[in-house]
Amino acid sequence: MLKRTNYLTRTYGKPEGWGLAAYERELGGYQQARRALTTMTREQVVDEAKKANIRGRGGAGFPMGIKWSFMPKGSPAPGAKPHYLVVNADEGEPGTHKDRTLMEQNPHACVEGCIIACYGIGAHVAYIYVRDELHLSKARLEGAILEARAKGYLGKAPFGKDYAVEVYVHSGAGAYICGEETSMLNSIEGRRGEPRMKPPFPANAGAFGCPTTVNNLETIAAVPAAFGLGADEFSKLSALHHINDGGVRLYGVNGHVKKPCVVELAVGPTFNELIHDVAGGVLGDKGILCVIPGGSSTPVMRPAETVHAPDPKSPLHPWHGKSVFDVPLGVDTMRGVGTMLGTCCVTVIADGTDPVWCMQNLMQFYRHESCGQCTPCREGSAWLLRVSEKILDGKASLQELDGLHDIANGIMGNTICAFGEGTAMPALAILQKFRPEFEAYVRGQRSRADARLTVEPWS
Repeated sequence: MLKRTNYLTRTYGKPEGWGLAAYERELGGYQQARRALTTMTREQVVDEAKKANIRGRGGAGFPMGIKWSFMPKGSPAPGAKPHYLVVNADEGEPGTHKDRTLMEQNPHACVEGCIIACYGIGAHVAYIYVRDELHLSKARLEGAILEARAKGYLGKAPFGKDYAVEVYVHSGAGAYICGEETSMLNSIEGRRGEPRMKPPFPANAGAFGCPTTVNNLETIAAVPAAFGLGADEFSKLSALHHINDGGVRLYGVNGHVKKPCVVELAVGPTFNELIHDVAGGVLGDKGILCVIPGGSSTPVMRPAETVHAPDPKSPLHPWHGKSVFDVPLGVDTMRGVGTMLGTCCVTVIADGTDPVWCMQNLMQFYRHESCGQCTPCREGSAWLLRVSEKILDGKASLQELDGLHDIANGIMGNTICAFGEGTAMPALAILQKFRPEFEAYVRGQRSRADARLTVEPWS
């Protein structure tokens, strides 16, 4: 169901829309942070966050309010370890480009969300971790922090409340692995960007060995809107409120579409609605080969795939027998059809694109970005790339093609973090859904000269 909203994007495109004056005028800026700190307890803030049913917007889809509730309760005793909030704005997933629009066009929502979250989890400091390449994003965030501090919304006594809150922007060095929460924590501490073994989980031992909550930037930016509307009412905006996937979120559409964009919608649009009603259809009015639902690490889906949910108790039963492109996009609905919602930035791949080259292109990225700590990921990603290149060059055997499945399955579940699965899952999906195209290269019926990643014409 396509329902346009503007709780996060009302300041987009407005003159000086990223400034404090526009945020206060258009979105009632900092009223919810004031209300939280001056009229609510920590427990009430966390309870309200749970009612909003905000599923993590960074990829995993874990409920934000529940994650907040994992933090130690009560005020830290004198001498006890402090609590921290870490906000993931690394956004290194290929095809993902939503968080930077918030930082550039509505940075105060990010800062206000940090204030509310810090109070709810018992933290006094928030770090927003931003890719170093996003210079405008960093500048806008830092400007918003300065404006908020000047107005008394940050500092030793925000809104007159004896509860200090500070927000800092921390630059990453452009490593994709630092989008993984524990790698990010290592990076913030000045260590090598490698994932940590869990347990202990960040809520017990995160930044600097202290209790820490890690949330995606969009997740945090949605908090003021949820509190302003009322958490339950905010959740009910979603077509998937009944399965605890609430509110609004940013959807990106890119790839072979006429109008690539980022748009705010109530949770629950379909692929078809995003591609045709929001992005204006496919370039050259071509058909759709497949889509990558939310960042390159999510398994591709094809229009001809249908939903198999004959059980009336299944959440997907209303779409039984229908195309997966007609299923509302949600965390659990996408898992139900065999993929993941991920970052919710859909990459559209048109007919005429070569899926074998697509896989080689993705494997090149994952091989380059593997931190190398886990042998299955380090060696497996390199192996997937080498065999993919051999197939494109017409030098691979059917045995090597079959071996790609074993290589990818050997990565699954055998690494410290989810990077390995993020490499293997798209590879397995492409191999499964485009087997004839791979065999055509092996049998010499197709060559690299025939391969295309772009669509002509571009209008």
